[in-house]
Amino acid sequence: MANSTLRGATSIHGGNPQYLIEKVIRARVYDSLYWKEQCFALTAESIIDKAIILHAVGGVTDRNTPTPFISLTLKLLQLQPEKEILIEYLLAEEFKYLRALAAFYIRLTFRSMEIYEILEPLMKDYRKLRIQHAGGYSLQHFDEFIDDLLTKDRVCDIILPRLTQRGVLEETEGLPPRKSLLDEEALERDQMDDDDEERSDGLPRKRPRLSSSSQTPPSSPDIRGRRRSRSASSGSDSDRDRYISRSPSRSGSEGGEVGDTRGRYISKSPSLSPDRVVVALEDDEKLEGDV
Repeated sequence: MANSTLRGATSIHGGNPQYLIEKVIRARVYDSLYWKEQCFALTAESIIDKAIILHAVGGVTDRNTPTPFISLTLKLLQLQPEKEILIEYLLAEEFKYLRALAAFYIRLTFRSMEIYEILEPLMKDYRKLRIQHAGGYSLQHFDEFIDDLLTKDRVCDIILPRLTQRGVLEETEGLPPRKSLLDEEALERDQMDDDDEERSDGLPRKRPRLSSSSQTPPSSPDIRGRRRSRSASSGSDSDRDRYISRSPSRSGSEGGEVGDTRGRYISKSPSLSPDRVVVALEDDEKLEGDV
C-alpha cells in the first residue's frame, strides 16, 4: 500500500501520476533503502523537512541507483499536493533544492500555459545547483535548470511530458510575450544612472546661453552698476579726494593763485622754474618754494 497512489487522486495527462516516471526507475525507487526509511508516511508538510536537506538534483547514479531527489518526486506524485502548497514551495527562496523539486513536479504535472507562467520568473535565480549523475557530480545554475525544463525532452533521466510551443500559446491562449531579462536589467541600469546623475549634479544639464552683445556672466550687470556708483561718488568729492602728484610740476597751470599754499604740494627739493625763488636757509631748516 505504501507504493500506491493516494486514494481519490486525479489522473494526470490521462493516467496514473506515478506513471510519469518510467517503470524501471520507479521499481528501483520502491526497492531503495531511502524510499523505505525516509519516504514512508510522508505528507505535503513533512516532505519539506526532507527536501530542505537535499544536497543534489538528479535521476539515477551508478548501477541505476535512484537519488533522493527522484524519490521525493515520486512521493509528490503519490500525494498530489494542491497548487497553493506548491507555490509556497517556490516562494521559499532560501531552500533552493526545495524550489527545484517543486519546479520539476510542476513541469511533470501542470498544463503548458501554467508551466510558462510559473517557471519563467524563476529564471532570475542564478544560484548554483549540484547535479548528481552516473559519472559523479557537476554544477549547474538554477536558471539553466529551469531552461532545461522548458526546452529539453529529458531531465534527471526522466522523459518529460510534451510541452506546447510558446509561440502557439501566444496566438491561441493569449500568453503574453516573454520579456528578456537582459532588456529589463539594462533598463534598470539606465534608470539608476539617470538618478545618480540627478543626485550628484542637482542642476539642469543645459547651461544658459550668453547674448551676442555681452559675453559676461549674468552677475556682471551688478558689478558694472557698482563701478558706476563709485565713479559718481568720486566725482562729487574730486576736490577732496583727487590724487596729488608727489613729483614737482614744471608747468604753472596747476599752481593756482600766487601766494596761496593751502592744499598745494610743497616740494622738498628746489624748483628750477623761473617763477620760483630759491632761498638758502640754515641746515636745520627746510627748503620752501613759491613764496
